[in-house]
Amino acid sequence: MKITAVTTFVTRMPLLITGEAPMVGGQARTTMETLLVRIDTDEGISGWGEAFGHRVWPVTRTALDRMIAPLCIGRDPTAITALMHDLAHAVHGAGRNGPAMYAMSAIDIALWDIAGKIANRPLYQLLGGSPRADLPAYASLLRYGKSAALEPRITEALERGYTLIKIHEIDPAIIRGSRRAAGDGVPLMVDCSTPWTPLQAVAMCKLLYDLDLEWLEEPVWPPEDHTGLARVRAEGGIPVAAGENVGSVNEFQRLFERGALDVAQPSITKVGGVTEMQKVFALGEAHGVRVVPHSAYFGPGLLASIHVSAAQAREVWIERFYCDFAETPFGEAIDPRHGRIAIPQGPGLGIDPDPVLLKKLLIEH
Repeated sequence: MKITAVTTFVTRMPLLITGEAPMVGGQARTTMETLLVRIDTDEGISGWGEAFGHRVWPVTRTALDRMIAPLCIGRDPTAITALMHDLAHAVHGAGRNGPAMYAMSAIDIALWDIAGKIANRPLYQLLGGSPRADLPAYASLLRYGKSAALEPRITEALERGYTLIKIHEIDPAIIRGSRRAAGDGVPLMVDCSTPWTPLQAVAMCKLLYDLDLEWLEEPVWPPEDHTGLARVRAEGGIPVAAGENVGSVNEFQRLFERGALDVAQPSITKVGGVTEMQKVFALGEAHGVRVVPHSAYFGPGLLASIHVSAAQAREVWIERFYCDFAETPFGEAIDPRHGRIAIPQGPGLGIDPDPVLLKKLLIEH
């Protein structure tokens, strides 16, 4: 079997917004963009992957189309380890983190989708199997910057059956109001998105200590300040989570050795796909660090995260951005029900994008 084509697609899905719109960079967030990859083979089997997109999809797509895709043509898609090793060596001059790695992550996910389709088995079965039919999902609310906009969404998520809530806020008053809205018995996580120095982060931990947070996520800028993260963990008194900005297993190794993390959050669309995500889980097990993947995606990235997580010995929480769409190419497969998300049972990732909706939602470039 040989790879004959690698094609990229970008979809833009309008959000169904109740109340005030979430904010990104001071602007209302009304859509979500997804960067998809399809790998075709000479035997008629195709696989789908996803690269980190969101606001940086144009540069990631360029890396895929101009650097990565040409290197895949003619290669054996079943020799995943060899192909990914060769790609990493060939483009390492473009950086060991960032768009080149995001692009390779999409390729790896698509290759594993092909592997599952060849075997006619869902991906999680190739990775070790699972006794579970679904996994707990947590509602990962977008940033609103106002208690009046955020708290109704927390109440709504709880009414839908979520029992785990994450917010993306940095104002102590808003975070405190979120705890009141969620209630004392609900695990509450706070994703700060790298706003503070280590000293500022420690001070913030003192202000929030009594809220019994499940974790404080990415409190330090820059995100690669491992020493700063370790200081926050040692002095802050709140469990520290990070990892969505980590581009390699080697960097996770350094974080673990530094004692910087209570919770590791690899992103399958950034760290190297299924192949590397499995290594992070194994590394976390060896170092006694809990792994809860970052999976704020709506296609193969989310589906692949579910499969890898399902194959773990312990039950793993799945992040689901808390937003609704009128239409998505992956339909109900990306939607939790009563706070849990089903493990896809079809071959490979379990579902291909609906071709009609894919075409309808495409951004043409």
